[in-house]
Amino acid sequence: MKRLLREPLVHFLLGGAALFVLYGWVAGPGGDQADRIVISENRVAMLARSFERTWMRPATQTELNGLIDDFVTEEVLYREALALGLDRDDLVVRRRMRQKMEFLNDGITESEPEEVALQAFLEANPERFRIPSRVTFVQVFLSPDTAGSAEERADAVLAQLRAGEDPEALGDPTLLPRGLTGATPAEVGGRFGAPFAEALAQLPVTDWNGPVASSFGLHLVRVDAREPARMPALEEVRNVVARDWAVEQHQEARQRFYDTLRSRYQIDVRLPDASAGPEVANRP
Repeated sequence: MKRLLREPLVHFLLGGAALFVLYGWVAGPGGDQADRIVISENRVAMLARSFERTWMRPATQTELNGLIDDFVTEEVLYREALALGLDRDDLVVRRRMRQKMEFLNDGITESEPEEVALQAFLEANPERFRIPSRVTFVQVFLSPDTAGSAEERADAVLAQLRAGEDPEALGDPTLLPRGLTGATPAEVGGRFGAPFAEALAQLPVTDWNGPVASSFGLHLVRVDAREPARMPALEEVRNVVARDWAVEQHQEARQRFYDTLRSRYQIDVRLPDASAGPEVANRP
C-alpha cells in the first residue's frame, strides 16, 4: 500500500478527485452549466405579468409559450454575443451598463427625512425657498402713438386721477391688463417688462404716481397693496423642501458611490503629443 501511495499516477488521480469535490461544493448541485438555460417558475410568472400589464389581460397558453420561446432566443443570442466579445467597445452597451450601475445605488436615499434635516436644509438654502414679494396695483396707459406726446399728457391725466376721476375713462386703449392682484416681480415683469417691475417696486403704497416707463409707453400707477419677500416656515413649504432635499441626497449618494468605485482604479490619461502635428494630435 505504501508503494502504491508513492506512485505519481495515484497522486494525480487523488488530486483530480479533490478538485472535482471542491468544484461540486462551490458550484452546487448540477454545477454552473454554460450550455444550460433554465426558465424558472419566477421567470415564467414575470413574463406573464409583463404581458398582462401591457395588454390588460392574461396571456393565453399559446402566447405564453411564444414569450418563453422569445426569451430563450434572446438568452441564446445574448450568451453567444458575450462569447464573441460583442459587448466590448460598444457605446450603447457601455451606457446601458452605466445606467444599471447607477440604478443599483438609487434606492439609498428613499427613506423619509427627519424634520430636523428638512429644517436645516431650508435654512441652508434661503434663496431657493424665499417667498417673493407681491404687489397689487392699477395702471393707466399712455401710448406714444397717440396725438400729443405721452410725456406732455402725463401731468394732466395724473391730476385728473388724483382728483378722483375714473381710471377706466382715462388713458389710451391697450391689451395690457388694467392692473394685477398679488403679483410677484416675475409676473409683473412678464406682462409689463423688467424695467417697469423694477420701478414699480420703488413706488409707495399711496395715491397715483408716475409716469413709469415700459417698452410699451408710459403708465400712471396706483399701488394698492404690497407684501414684502419673506422666509417661510417649514410647514408652508414642506413638500417642496422634502423634494429638493431628496434630489440633493440622491445626487450626493451617487457621487459617493462613484468615488468609492473610482478609488479602486489608477487612472492613466495619455494626452496626444501636440508636437506631432494636428494629424497625430486629433487621432482617436
